[in-house]
Amino acid sequence: MTATKRASAKPGTAAAQDKIVSSAKQFIRTHGSGYLKDPNISSIGIGYKETKGRRGKELTLQFTVDSKVQPEVMRSLGTAEIPPAIDIGGGIVLPTDVIERSYQPHFLVVPEAQTPERQKRVDPVRPGVSVGNVHLHAGTLGCIVFDKNDGAPCLLSNWHVLGGHNGRAGDQVVQPGTDDDSRTAANRLGALRRAHLGTAGDCAVSTITERAVETDILSLGVTPRKLGEPQIDDKVIKSGRTTGVTHGVVTRPFVKVRVDYGRAVGVKEIECFEIGPDPRRPAPDHEISKPGDSGAAWMFTSRTGKPTDVLAGLHFGGEGDADPEDRALACFPHAVFEQLKVTLERPATGSLEALAGYDPGFLAVPIGTPALNPSIKDDAVRLDGSEVIPYTHFSLALSKQRRFAFWVAWNIDGAAIKKLSREGIDFVKDPRLPAEAQVSNELYRGRNNRLDRGHIARRADLCWGPLPEAEKANRDSFFYSNITPQMDDFNQSMRGGIWGKLEDAVFEDVDVDDLKVSVFGGPVFQEDDRLFKGVRIPRAFWKVLVYSDRGKLKCKAFLLTQNLNLPEALELDEFRVFQVKATEIQRQAHLRFPAAMTEADTLVVPESLEDRAPLESLADIDWS
Repeated sequence: MTATKRASAKPGTAAAQDKIVSSAKQFIRTHGSGYLKDPNISSIGIGYKETKGRRGKELTLQFTVDSKVQPEVMRSLGTAEIPPAIDIGGGIVLPTDVIERSYQPHFLVVPEAQTPERQKRVDPVRPGVSVGNVHLHAGTLGCIVFDKNDGAPCLLSNWHVLGGHNGRAGDQVVQPGTDDDSRTAANRLGALRRAHLGTAGDCAVSTITERAVETDILSLGVTPRKLGEPQIDDKVIKSGRTTGVTHGVVTRPFVKVRVDYGRAVGVKEIECFEIGPDPRRPAPDHEISKPGDSGAAWMFTSRTGKPTDVLAGLHFGGEGDADPEDRALACFPHAVFEQLKVTLERPATGSLEALAGYDPGFLAVPIGTPALNPSIKDDAVRLDGSEVIPYTHFSLALSKQRRFAFWVAWNIDGAAIKKLSREGIDFVKDPRLPAEAQVSNELYRGRNNRLDRGHIARRADLCWGPLPEAEKANRDSFFYSNITPQMDDFNQSMRGGIWGKLEDAVFEDVDVDDLKVSVFGGPVFQEDDRLFKGVRIPRAFWKVLVYSDRGKLKCKAFLLTQNLNLPEALELDEFRVFQVKATEIQRQAHLRFPAAMTEADTLVVPESLEDRAPLESLADIDWS
């Protein structure tokens, strides 16, 4: 039997060392969490053996512990002795090294006698300055990135800087952070878009809507253009809110670390890399990072110490207060960018990815999508296992049998509407969905065919946000999954009638908070809907508006009956719009709205539809 070889950190071939590092990374990913369950172990990573603070030449599986104790005391502390060497697989036994060190996130801030430039309001905003969630403290704006979904410019920082345990999409982000300037109204910068705290890192992105943007990092003069992967001994530099420009050296290129984020969040395990001071370029106070530097971008440097345009990592923490060795922790950029769906280069309009669709957190009170009743749930087309199909600013559920949407849910941001042309945009089938589940142009062809293609989610409602995002929403609205057939004079006359003006009316007649409205709509499928060209044509439609009026959630529901007589030709009898209860829509459409939505519908109506008068004008709508 071949003996297992003990790996040595003594210099060998580059290929041999790469094999050791690769095997060690896999071992840490697989077994690191088990070691971190030991309450005394704060991290496990790859590094050179250290003796009295001096680094040797032996590559080790390096553990950091909160405190070094004698073996006889370990049991009382609930900790176990780390063996001198560990078999990491692949015929490699790697020696271990144990260092006394703990870590903490760098989000606490130290009061300053005078406000440094980095902690003041800047316009245009740029990386390297103070930033934060309006409910938190202050961290650092790392770099400018672009959302893969809509192409919008965003700022990149940490979860604990832009989000926090109570954070939610839409939270106000200010520059500088509140610990540097409490005038939040004057310092608004954007809103939290996405955040993550977990294995992939401590990271978040926010929109930038209130100021112009410069992309080069303050005092470094470079704009990140590429993502790198740190290797041991790589030289790096960062520009942070508290310590300014500091140089560092990658001491451990891969670490799984245990960081305590406090009582509300607890301990999190994060894959990252560790940075120590660059002895040739020491920091002025011998601290390469301090609280408030969280979110700063670590950039690789050239041999001369000059910053390059390659992003090494996203700073999120450092050594504990009692630890003598100066260390910083940084997230891997590839993991962060993949998790947050961002890129360093503005994506071309044609390459934008699908958005998450309808946003349930769009209003002050979360409002989810409708749930299909069990009687129709199996009829829903599924995309990636989900019956909810996302587009830009809207989502829908599609019937396989009827080939039209059960429901469409969309958000309207009245303050960010763009007036865009529909010229040159064709109605198309969604290539993500089965072609046979979508009714397309064959239904509408023919000289005497009076059917029009009618949008369920209005095109004009969807065209808001940054221009690339609005343009994508404009195109997405023309997918046949958002279209239902309507009589030509119904579809045309509704432009000047009640049905087509409901969304506009709520903005005109109601003091809508933040000018934000969520809308739900769709056809009513009935067994006796008449066939035309092999397709059953819906003759009734519904729409529900949800919004907040001076802090109070309101819900208004409407039903349109379209009487079609289809023995040989399509003829319009009449259509009437009624204001009804949301619960009636639920019954007719065979779905369930969120409880918060139906509870916000206070309309009192006769039980029988025949006893209700149709709306003659927008003035008849009860907005109370």
